[in-house]
Amino acid sequence: MARARKQIAQINVVPMIDVMLVLLVIFMVTAPFINPAQVELPSVGKTSQPPAQPLEIVIKESGEYLLKNRAVAGDERVVSKSALAAEIAALQRAMPDQPVVIAADKNVRYEEVMNTMTVLQNAQITRIGLLARPAP
Repeated sequence: MARARKQIAQINVVPMIDVMLVLLVIFMVTAPFINPAQVELPSVGKTSQPPAQPLEIVIKESGEYLLKNRAVAGDERVVSKSALAAEIAALQRAMPDQPVVIAADKNVRYEEVMNTMTVLQNAQITRIGLLARPAP
């Protein structure tokens, strides 16, 4: 009677060892070409003029809009929502690089802030940001 041969489960690791040795040789050859210690940081140049002070739109809880021009001391006025874009566009013609920031009272709905941003973007005002804390 012939006995059934039992197969032995084996893994041939010789090809894996060959691949690992080839990779090791490649890493050893290419390692001297890599210089990880050298980091080129950008240098800080001096600007010819200080950055422009932003125009600040404050949305009050009562629904009124207050426009503050930080570039001009004491320039603070109440504007209507319909005239807001025209006022800012006129101020931006004088200083095109002047950013616009929006600040709102704590109880103002976020939707009102987003509507104000939409009005400004429709008026082609591009540098718009949100002010988390009002400046002192």
